[in-house]
Amino acid sequence: MTTSPFSLLMHLVGDTRQSELFSPSEAVESWLAAERALAQAQGELGIISRHDAQAIVKAAVPANIDPDRLWASARNVGYPILGVVREIAAALPDGANGRVHYGATTQDIMDTGLALQLQRSLKLLDEDLERLGDRLAEQVLAHSETIMAGRTHAQQAVPTTFGATLATMLNQFTRQRERIGQAMPRIAVISMFGAGGTSAAYGPQSAALRTRVAELLGLEDTDVPWHVERDSLAEFGWLCVTITASCAKFARNIVDLSRTEIAEVFEPYTPHRGASSTMPQKVNPISSELVIGLSGTAGALASSLARIQEAGHERSAGEWQIEWQVIPQLASLAGSALRETMVIVDGMRVDADRMRRNMELDGGLVLAEAQMIQLADKVGREDAHDLLYAASTRARETGTVLSDALRAVAAEHGMSELLPESLVQARDYLGEADSICKTAVRIWHSHTTLQAECPPIADLAAVPSGAEGDLA
Repeated sequence: MTTSPFSLLMHLVGDTRQSELFSPSEAVESWLAAERALAQAQGELGIISRHDAQAIVKAAVPANIDPDRLWASARNVGYPILGVVREIAAALPDGANGRVHYGATTQDIMDTGLALQLQRSLKLLDEDLERLGDRLAEQVLAHSETIMAGRTHAQQAVPTTFGATLATMLNQFTRQRERIGQAMPRIAVISMFGAGGTSAAYGPQSAALRTRVAELLGLEDTDVPWHVERDSLAEFGWLCVTITASCAKFARNIVDLSRTEIAEVFEPYTPHRGASSTMPQKVNPISSELVIGLSGTAGALASSLARIQEAGHERSAGEWQIEWQVIPQLASLAGSALRETMVIVDGMRVDADRMRRNMELDGGLVLAEAQMIQLADKVGREDAHDLLYAASTRARETGTVLSDALRAVAAEHGMSELLPESLVQARDYLGEADSICKTAVRIWHSHTTLQAECPPIADLAAVPSGAEGDLA
């Protein structure tokens, strides 16, 4: 078999669980599970004999698959299922060997197997999101009173807290978990409709057969074929893309806040973490960089998701092959981004003193809106805005602090008596920052864990160890 090109990005940070889930061996395992469930259901319904069904279930295991022979066949045929069927049949006696894959088509088995993989992939992503969000919620509460400058257009804007900025991120991860839960029933769906989608080869019990196969595999049932309706596959891919983008948004903020000129938040530190080969002082934000790289790669792959939906008539002509490449990659990219983001969240270092000092860098101009609102009650919002605008300009031009410039400008306009004795400070102008933190954490903890049970694919529709009798 050929191997994939070496990817330094995935070699450094790749999620091994997602990679293993979409490995050649697990793909074969998923196809065998589909064949076992099909045979077992047909045996229960009397479509084939129960004896033949049990023989097929026992034969449809990896031990009876020769990988070299299977993949040589797949390269010749263009698809792997013909080879899988023949490998199973070769392990069966006459009679039973003619009942393997009975009424099925290649895409029935591959799509059903893929549904099993996607179901487990979503479960893994949800578990990673749960761990990440739980730790982020702790950080939100820990920094709910850590005052910092909120920034708009990359410039200091108004005071906020670090916890409040993290709370919006936590809420985004909450929505990602909600999306996974909503998408699961649309993605983990049985596909058993035969060559053209009519189930004709399955016979008069086709609907009952499909329902039982779905039950055996723990998949959603459906009475409408989806073998050329790939919107759910595109939805899975886009979920992966937008999850990596959520991680990258957080990582981008960490990169910016760790700039030497800002120096408010840093990644975890261990000796030589993020070191340079030539500049001894460097501590580069390597996890954030990796996350941004993962997201950029996923975003580039996103353009293929619309293409897979173009599959025409009753079978695709090349669009299906796009999925084979991009869907496993996107799952791995999303899992990797979540796990590396967890590294940042779990060990990030916050310099609260630097945050406070940074709000004084521009002469206290971060309080311009706060002081405008303080004056607006007496002079009106527009006049207060003009007064603070003039004071802000004066402060910048003269290098003085805003409060001094404001008093000078007010005196020039005969408005000194309108100024309060004490001008508002950052701690007095945080609005709902604290409640935002508490609300985001409460919403996060109110989200229920995805309940889908995902036993190993190898255990699905398998004959229990030591069982020799008829299928129950």
